[in-house]
Amino acid sequence: MTPGWVVRRIGYYVLIAVVLAFFAVPMLWLAGAPFDARPGFGLRWPDWTWANVHATVSHPYALRSLVNSLVLCLTAAVVTTAFAALAAYSLSRTRIPGRDALLYLLLLLSSVVTGTAAMVPIFVMMLQLGLVDSRFGTALVIAGGMLPAAIFILKDFVDSVPRSYEESARVFGAKPRQVLGHVVLPIVRPGVATILVWSFVNAWGNFLLPFLLLRDVGKQPAAVLMRTLQDEGGSANLTVIPVFSLLYSIPVVVLYLVVDKRYGFRFHGGVKS
Repeated sequence: MTPGWVVRRIGYYVLIAVVLAFFAVPMLWLAGAPFDARPGFGLRWPDWTWANVHATVSHPYALRSLVNSLVLCLTAAVVTTAFAALAAYSLSRTRIPGRDALLYLLLLLSSVVTGTAAMVPIFVMMLQLGLVDSRFGTALVIAGGMLPAAIFILKDFVDSVPRSYEESARVFGAKPRQVLGHVVLPIVRPGVATILVWSFVNAWGNFLLPFLLLRDVGKQPAAVLMRTLQDEGGSANLTVIPVFSLLYSIPVVVLYLVVDKRYGFRFHGGVKS
């Protein structure tokens, strides 16, 4: 071993340690600050107490906002997954002129519909439809923004399903709805799970659309309520925020663990490896 090799290895391990610390420090703060009698922005051994948990549970909107987030995200995820499955199957099995160009156009629109430039027309449209302050209407807007990318992703899974499977089902008298529900979708379940998790996580962290469309604080999700958690002096309420942040992170982690245990995120196309 040459001195240069030793120096490079030391530098490599130092870099890895710095990167790990960069990600580990916020996680350690999130684990300790909710139970610290004197929470702050620094990282230290907590003075254990349950007072912060009690203050968060007693907050008039904290738990309600988490329920709102679950309702909003589950609705958006289900709508996105259902319509993406139908559209992906149609685009995969139907020969139409300019199909590939249409897919790329849909993908391009997915980055525009939910962008800042589209907020004014979206708000005007929702106002005219009477869907401002509607959690269902907000979920539909969020789903509409994610749908083009979801179709683009799920189509690759549907393309990997052999057409011979569908032809065999039709020989035995299966209708198109049965072919989709009993032949195609069971094979592309990893892809459906991917879209479900992806859409839920994107909706869970969405701030701008719920902030604009939900004016009633009792209907706002946790991502919007987070910005209002302040004390009487207008500073961040460090009694409530750490516990609320911990609760806010649990659903996404649980969803990841459940899907990872079932599929392991080790699949290619429509066939699990």
